[in-house]
Parts: sequence; C-alpha cells; structure tokens
Amino acid sequence: MNTGLLWLTKLILSHLLTDFVLQPAKWVEDRNQKHFASIKLYWHGLLTAAFAYIFIGLTYWMVGLIILVSHVLIDGWKSYRPQKVRYFLIDQLLHFIVIAGCWLVVFQEWGFVQTLWKRLNTNSHYWIMLTAVVALTSPTGILIGQTTRQWSKKIDDPENSLVNAGKWIGVIERIIVFILVLHDQYSAMGLLIAAKGIIRFSEKDRQEVKTEYLVIGTLLSIGLAIITGLVVKRFC
Repeated sequence: MNTGLLWLTKLILSHLLTDFVLQPAKWVEDRNQKHFASIKLYWHGLLTAAFAYIFIGLTYWMVGLIILVSHVLIDGWKSYRPQKVRYFLIDQLLHFIVIAGCWLVVFQEWGFVQTLWKRLNTNSHYWIMLTAVVALTSPTGILIGQTTRQWSKKIDDPENSLVNAGKWIGVIERIIVFILVLHDQYSAMGLLIAAKGIIRFSEKDRQEVKTEYLVIGTLLSIGLAIITGLVVKRFC
C-alpha cells in the first residue's frame, strides 16, 4: 500500500471511530438540542481532530485543524435538520469530501485526478454509461409520471405518499435492471420482478385503479431500463 493510500485509509478510520464508535448518544442529543451552543459539539470536533493527529502525525497539523473546523460546522449544521436519512447521508458525504480534499492537497495527487479525467474525457463508453444512468433517474420518472397521470389522479392518496415512494423505488429498480442487462443477468432480473410483484400486489383490498397504475408504472419502468441497457450494450 502506497503512502498516500495508507494516509487516506487512516483518516477514514479516524472519522469512523470518532463519528460512530466513540461518540456517546448523549453528545448527539445535546448537540441536537443546543446546536452551536453545545459544548459536546466542540468536544466531538476536538476528538476527531485528535484521532487524525494520532494516526497521521503532527507533521500535517493543518489537516487536523481543517478537520476540526469542518467537523464542527458540518455537525452544527446537521443539528438544525430533521432526523432523516438524506441529512445523515449529506452529513457523511461532506465529511468525506473534506477528507478527500485534504488527501489530494497534501499528497498532491492531482496527477491521478488529471489522468482519470483525461481517460474519462476521451472514452465515449464512460459518457454513454453516465448519460444512461442519469436518464434512468428523474427524466424517466417524469416520463412515467406523465404517462400514468390518468390513473394516479383517480387514486385516493391525499398526501401523494404512493407517488413519492414510487419515485425512489422506480429509480433504484431501473438502475438495478440496467446493470443486470449490461451483465446479461436476465434470470436475476426475473427474480427481482417476481419479488416486487409479490410485495406490491399482495394486498387484498386494493383499488382496481391502483393496481392498474402500479402494473403500468412497473412495466414502463422495467421496460425502459431494459431498452436503455440494450442500447448501451450496442454502443459500448
């Protein structure tokens, strides 16, 4: 393992230990109640920076300082947010962006980034794949939503919970089907469709219009994912 990768691994380990293993639940509760006025927030930031120093050494004192300040700011920001998965993921993503940024600057790994960008920028396969994945998220979801609107309007769902959940289920479903098509795993795709059918269509007292809406939406979602996968395979 080269020095840069070892250094990055140590920083990630220090984050995982201090953010999950060694952080008492009382600290989190105090931070969520008092926000930036919580002394526990700053103790947590100091602990995170201390572990970074222990693992990478005092030579990189600026890294520890950056981690201290950024950790306090990010966790303080998160304390104002509702306890939802998306904010947890954003919080962790921001922490890892800081870690990755420190790694790139200190070890001057910009050559690696430039090489990767050059490879991506000159290889059409990567761009075709990226375009396909993006197309299968919101654009395809909007298309399916417009196509099935006549059924969704008739469903008794005042809070739109069915539609909102269906958006995320549809995105995940299409990406999985897309990957399976690229790897010719059609049998696994059949199991996925069957499992979804058992889960979503097992309710006894389901409105007929809701069943039609779910069936048409599912078929459109899976069908578009299959077509996209086949088109990508043709050009890649």
